[in-house]
Formats: sequence, C-alpha cells, structure tokens
Amino acid sequence: MVGTNLTNIVEFILLGFSDLPNFEGFLFGIFLMIYMSILIGNGLIILVTKVSRSLHTPMYFFLGNFSFLEICYTSVTLPTMLTNLWTHDRSISFLACAIQLCFLLILGGAECLLLAVMAYDRYVAICKPLYYPFIMNHQVCVQLVIGSWTTGIPVMIGQTYQVFSLPFCDSSKLNHVFCDIPPLLKLACSDTSVIELSVYVVAALFVMIPFILIIRSYVKIITTIWKLPSNMGKYKAFSTCSSHIIVVIFFFGSATITYSRPKSDSSGETDKILSLFYTIVTPMFNPIIYSLRNKDVIDSLKHLLQVKW
Repeated sequence: MVGTNLTNIVEFILLGFSDLPNFEGFLFGIFLMIYMSILIGNGLIILVTKVSRSLHTPMYFFLGNFSFLEICYTSVTLPTMLTNLWTHDRSISFLACAIQLCFLLILGGAECLLLAVMAYDRYVAICKPLYYPFIMNHQVCVQLVIGSWTTGIPVMIGQTYQVFSLPFCDSSKLNHVFCDIPPLLKLACSDTSVIELSVYVVAALFVMIPFILIIRSYVKIITTIWKLPSNMGKYKAFSTCSSHIIVVIFFFGSATITYSRPKSDSSGETDKILSLFYTIVTPMFNPIIYSLRNKDVIDSLKHLLQVKW
C-alpha cells in the first residue's frame, strides 16, 4: 500500500501565498531584496573575516562559518519561493521536495550546533581568558566546525526517509512555502504518532540540548561579568556576547515553537510565519546584528572598502 501511494504522489503543490494573488508580485520583490541582502551581507562578513588579519581569531572564524551556513540555509528555500512567485508554477517533484527537506534539516541542525559552539567560545574567552589560546586553538576550532556541519547528517537523512516513507493521501497540496515536516505530516493517510515522536526526539537532540548548553554558558558568562570590578570591563565583555544572544533568540524561538507543537495544533498560516523567521529573518539580520554591534567588524569593513576603492 505504501508503494502504491508513493508512486501516485509524483509531485506536491506548494500553496505558499496563493491566497494573496494580488500581492505575489510585491512579495517577489520583497523576498528578492531579502535574498540579495542575505547574500551580500553574509558574503561581506565571510570576506572581511578572511581578509582582515585582526579578525583571525576563533570568534570570527566561527562567525565566518556561521555566515556561510546562513547563505546555504537560505538558498535551500528562497530560490524555490522566488520561482513559485514569479512563474506561478507551485509544483515541486517528490524527489526535489525530499531533497529540500533533507538539506533544510541538516543545515538547521548544523546551525543549532554552531550557535552552541559560538556560545562555548565566548564562555572560554570570558571565564577562562588565560587558557583561551590553548583551549580554542585552530585545530580545535576546525574540529568543532566540522562536527557542527556533519553530526546531524545521518540523523536528518533518516528523519527525511521516515517522513517520505509515509503513505500520502490523494491531496498533494502543501499549505506551506517550502517542504517542511508539519505540512507533510498533515497529508499522511496513516497514523503519524511515531513520526511525531521521532521529530520531538530529534528536536530535543539538535535544538533543545544546544539551547540548554547556550543558556548554561551564558549563565556562567553573566556570573563572571558581574564580578568584574569596572563598569567598562562589564560593558566590553557583555558587548561581545549580545549579538550572539539576539541571533539565538530569533532562531531558537521560532524553530522550537514550530517543531514542538503537535500536528493537530499547528496552523498553516502560523507555520508559514514562523518558518520565515528561522529561514529568512535570522539570516537577514545576522550581518546587521554582528556588524552594527561590533566595532572590530565595522573598522575592518571600512578598511576593506577603502582599500578596494
């Protein structure tokens, strides 16, 4: 029966913003500008962290990798959304949908782990400054980045296989802007409780555990900062962490709400809005948050632009 259903469903229809036909041209322009800003903003951070010698530190090494991850993460969904809005062809093949979901989960898991690594880096820098060069040496930094990128690959491939092994009903209309687990589960004909449980387990491993580690790191960081004698020292120490905290709140807040709710409680419109937060809003604001609140990045950008000019 599963095989029959899978052969019947050869493509899905991403409804996206089809309920707003008069605004699709406007939305295309908005999303195109957002995508260009993500590419340019994160691209500049990657460039400046590579070129500027003053930024050849673990913190900016992680930031450069995070910006590259944001570009990849956004490129999984936004080009498809732009194509659908421009051509009004909302179909996506079964295989393309599975590949999109798989990469979305892999890169999303990598982002959670990398944010936890960045919090650990700030913890060591502030709480153990004398040991920082030894603990966060280049080899360790490379290993942490590789681990963040690769740890979730087998798990997320298995999660994708589970979802697309379900028997789907006759309807192939996904009330979403891209292929994601909640709208796909709504189309399943069989009981999805086991899949939902596995989603909660994976979310706990790759969302909640990194988030708890981040909170734990910042509790220790804040405790250490509070003990500093001068207000200037407190401000300087906290300013290096504030940008990261803002990004963590944006990303983990929307992702946790989306994947922690049961299928029966999820709303298509709410899922769309939340998904836009963790796939578009965070990557768009990442360069702004890190550049506007970081004097070293601003100075390096100014120097780079002057040299190029």
